[in-house]
Amino acid sequence: MNTGSKAASMPGATALRCHELSVSLQGQPVLHRIALDLPLSRWTAIVGPNGAGKSTLLRALTGLIPSLGQVELLDRPLHHWPTKARARTLAWLGQNEASGEDLSAHEVVMLGRLPHRVWLAPPSASDHAAVCQAMQQTQCWDWRERALGQLSGGERQRVLLARALAVQAQVLMMDEPLAHLDPPHQADWLQIVRGEVAQSRSVISVLHELNIALQADWLVVMSEGRVRHCGPPADAATHAALQEVFDHRLQLIEWQGQWLALPGAPAASASAPLTPPMASLASNVLPLKARPHD
Repeated sequence: MNTGSKAASMPGATALRCHELSVSLQGQPVLHRIALDLPLSRWTAIVGPNGAGKSTLLRALTGLIPSLGQVELLDRPLHHWPTKARARTLAWLGQNEASGEDLSAHEVVMLGRLPHRVWLAPPSASDHAAVCQAMQQTQCWDWRERALGQLSGGERQRVLLARALAVQAQVLMMDEPLAHLDPPHQADWLQIVRGEVAQSRSVISVLHELNIALQADWLVVMSEGRVRHCGPPADAATHAALQEVFDHRLQLIEWQGQWLALPGAPAASASAPLTPPMASLASNVLPLKARPHD
């Protein structure tokens, strides 16, 4: 398994690259000399058990926390990017983000257009168009005048996702974007991600939902502050890495053309028939499969 001392990469150009990336928080090492290439124009999912360092890695790659080592955005050192140009190129959706509770949903999403505007200039026609498109994508346009503080957790998450989409950045970073979203809106999120990739944008997401992560183009498996493996979700080596970091408490099976992670000890064969309870569970997961992007 890859312990992070050597970069593992998908063939082709990279959206983000890091080398010898280390982070300590409150004096405690959290990330350990990670080397990683994240592919351009693809969806990468970062997975692993609680405390693996997934969110810390995402924040370090985005430049939101101090780190040691080197990070490159589109083959250019992150610290060489002018602040505004980086904000136009790299969009961020974090966990439990604080935002103006009294701002309307529309005003919150319009914040995503700030990197495109001259200081103190009013929003342009293109800004309004981008905000409208993002809010319609996330199905929050109908309550655009409601204050953020009046929204439910799921509604708020859709507004914050719209804000990130409104940036129209080439690289979109999302830390647990499915928090508070019900299954139908998780499926909508998958559709949005596929739409972003179809426009040659790169999506990098930290996910706890393994069955959704297994639909990504590229999977990064972490534990104990290290990258243990990178590879396509369907590869046997990726499955072995998932089994190891989750203490062999998963069954990884192919069901109707889709890989699924189900609870329990590994089956003797991934193609072995499922017991009725497991078949029922697999059937309940399948509706989350992304629909083909038009």
